[in-house]
Amino acid sequence: MTTSKKFAIRVSEKRNGWCAEITRQVTSRKQVVSKREQGFETEALAQEWAEKELAQFVENQVKRNERKADQRAERNERQEREAAERKAAAMRKRSEAALAQEADDEEDF
Repeated sequence: MTTSKKFAIRVSEKRNGWCAEITRQVTSRKQVVSKREQGFETEALAQEWAEKELAQFVENQVKRNERKADQRAERNERQEREAAERKAAAMRKRSEAALAQEADDEEDF
């Protein structure tokens, strides 16, 4: 069984041949099957398929993580920009209110 930190390969014999599974470690006690293929004639064929699929699976995960990180960075930048705009609008509104208050005070005299 090939293992890495997060993913592992599990090959087992079933009634209709060999079964290869790519498992993901969810917690220290729980594993989930991410991908499964059944019906291999030999253990070697199942192992070969699993190793090839695991490499491709991990590569897809890396690409997905990069995409998500880019989206997160864009979202954070947009939120910071919107917060700065709201803050500037609030400051403008306060300064306009202060000017209006000063004008009202001057008119009273």
